[in-house]
Amino acid sequence: MFGAAPKLSRPPSMLRVADADFIADPAGALFWPEERLLIVADLHFEKGSAFAARGAFLPPYDTAATLKALARLIGAYQPRRVVALGDSFHDSLAGERLHPQDRAMIGSLQQGREWIWIAGNHDRDLPGGLEGDAQEELAIGAVIFRHEPRAGSSLGEIAGHLHPVAKVAGRAGSVRRRCFVSGGGRCVMPAFGAYAGGLNLCDPAFEPLFGGRDRLAHVMGRDEVYAVPHRRCAPD
Repeated sequence: MFGAAPKLSRPPSMLRVADADFIADPAGALFWPEERLLIVADLHFEKGSAFAARGAFLPPYDTAATLKALARLIGAYQPRRVVALGDSFHDSLAGERLHPQDRAMIGSLQQGREWIWIAGNHDRDLPGGLEGDAQEELAIGAVIFRHEPRAGSSLGEIAGHLHPVAKVAGRAGSVRRRCFVSGGGRCVMPAFGAYAGGLNLCDPAFEPLFGGRDRLAHVMGRDEVYAVPHRRCAPD
């Protein structure tokens, strides 16, 4: 089941972290072919219902839309293991608001593979009744997966939390898109959740991670990921 290479309709965009090569998918996930490992960050299930509970109405379909996008990736890559890098659930009560159909969908996607839930600042505890292994962080060889990136040099780190986006000027104007940010042997992943917002990578929050070192914004297009030097990215 897991022996075949993923069937991609486009040339893969590669991103290197430490000594490992990953496919950066334009949907906002990383795939590590050598380990048959799929990584997503900041799913933020039930963000819509959290806003609705506070009187700010959003269409309550974000969890289903996020799961549908995740199902497409799992179907394409057939991973042996899925790692969700924290903030998979928007708050501590998200599990109570999770629709039974969406809960069943999560279970279906987990069938036949390992599933690692990394703890985030929004979801320190995994909702009850869900399968998978809850961990603070995960190390595989020289690569370490955690939710919140650590300031300073952290070779091999893959993290989420910051929801990076890049604003890039072009001939027809500027675009603002979610992106992966890499440099110095680490990567900060974009948020995967349908309602997750984004923080411009020119924000000072990224400086402790990359400092003055060169970094690349791997900007998510419709069908490809485009590597753009940080100097070509504009603040909001």
